[in-house]
Amino acid sequence: MKNFIVAIDQGTTSTRSILFDLNGKPIFTCKKEFKQYFPKNGWVEHNPNEIWKTTINVLTKVINKSKKLKGKILTIGITNQRETIVLWDKKTGKCVYNAIVWQDRRTHDLCKKLKKKGYEKIIRSRTGLILDPYFSGTKIKWILDNVSIAKKLLKKKRLLFGTIDTYLVWKLTSGKIHATDSTNASRTMIFNIKKNVWDKKLLNLLKIPESILPYIKNSADNFGETSKSITNESYSINGIIGDQQAAAIGQGCFKTGSTKITFGTGAFVIMNTGNKILKSKNKLLSTICYRIDNKTTFALEGSIFIAGAGIQWLRDKLKIIKHANVTEKISLNLKNNNNVYFVPAFTGLGAPYWRSDARGTLTGLTRDTGRDEIIRATLESVAYQTFDLLKSMKKNGINPKLMKVDGGMVQNNWFLQFLSNITRLVIIRPKDSETTALGAALIAGYGKGIYKSLPNFSKKLKINKKFSPKMAHKQRLKLLNGWIQAIRKTLI
Repeated sequence: MKNFIVAIDQGTTSTRSILFDLNGKPIFTCKKEFKQYFPKNGWVEHNPNEIWKTTINVLTKVINKSKKLKGKILTIGITNQRETIVLWDKKTGKCVYNAIVWQDRRTHDLCKKLKKKGYEKIIRSRTGLILDPYFSGTKIKWILDNVSIAKKLLKKKRLLFGTIDTYLVWKLTSGKIHATDSTNASRTMIFNIKKNVWDKKLLNLLKIPESILPYIKNSADNFGETSKSITNESYSINGIIGDQQAAAIGQGCFKTGSTKITFGTGAFVIMNTGNKILKSKNKLLSTICYRIDNKTTFALEGSIFIAGAGIQWLRDKLKIIKHANVTEKISLNLKNNNNVYFVPAFTGLGAPYWRSDARGTLTGLTRDTGRDEIIRATLESVAYQTFDLLKSMKKNGINPKLMKVDGGMVQNNWFLQFLSNITRLVIIRPKDSETTALGAALIAGYGKGIYKSLPNFSKKLKINKKFSPKMAHKQRLKLLNGWIQAIRKTLI
């Protein structure tokens, strides 16, 4: 009989489930997109029921596939969009409000007030995070302050909070397990990354009761079993990890200094800093990379809010492309971009700017500007933002020579070559691009006892292609100067 591990990859725009063999090879993938809700300027929401339904849909299909292959599923791992939050009634399971997504900016004014009162320093020192609407803490407070049913359930001691991983585990186990892992907890802005506990001082600051919070476990741990009423058979859940940390594991970033960037809805650079919390000198985040065997490995992270979401915007809102894969040919056919720059600050700008009030701008438009220039500028913007992150890392004395990449955008060869040109780094694309889901599968496999050493497993990872810098130095500086001017206009 064949043995498998299932990974649930619950992302910002879709939910996927992937069946892996024990060598980390993806055998079968099922994906389902769900709707994005934008009720007000800067607000981004998901329907938790849609997330749950897509999860069960893809998981069921993967389970059925394993049976057709006459195989056995040994464990399930979950990876997820991290700062997105849900609050629900622990008696009925009904959510009190839509999921507030990590991109949401509604708590901008609250964060601004907290900064004026001088709370940013204590938040930074305890959580490693910037005081920003991006993180979960102020989102939780918003629901507690503004949703009447949440207030009523809190008084009745029936209210529960969770990031998406916690919500899915609670649903999959029919309410038996209310837990998260350290990587997801580290993104809430109410978690002390030094002590690995919910921080009582920060909870008091935001008036968040500890009673609604999940129990914190290792990334590789026992998260219970799926209920037979949901999956027909019970399957153990032995791993939970945030999506960017999962990609770091899937890319084999186990050595101190190893770095990856994932180009998904957003783009996120993570560098393993070992057992030390490295404090950024230029607004990068100190966070948890993973926690295994009660030992924490830390990371330095930079966040770009809009990467693949920009391509989705071209497709769904502007309707100037039908599929993301056409962007490569269009960009390749343009000799240059005629000084057109796009700063995709739809929901503010992340590192190193951290301007939640910023909004998107297109600059350099002329009568000759057409859809092709806008499409290419969207791709270019992701490379420029990556350069900004790496420039911030250099101020910490970090100067990587190569970068491992993954995510949906990395199938675009033109984009990766441009990225290499702008960053002056060797860009490495893995043979298997499902690194986020692979990371979830590996962490679950370790938690189940299938793998004895994850670093040893990473030696099996294969490279698909390398991209080296080819652009002339003078041309690169000219393009970067144009980007700097576009950023300045955006931040006015």
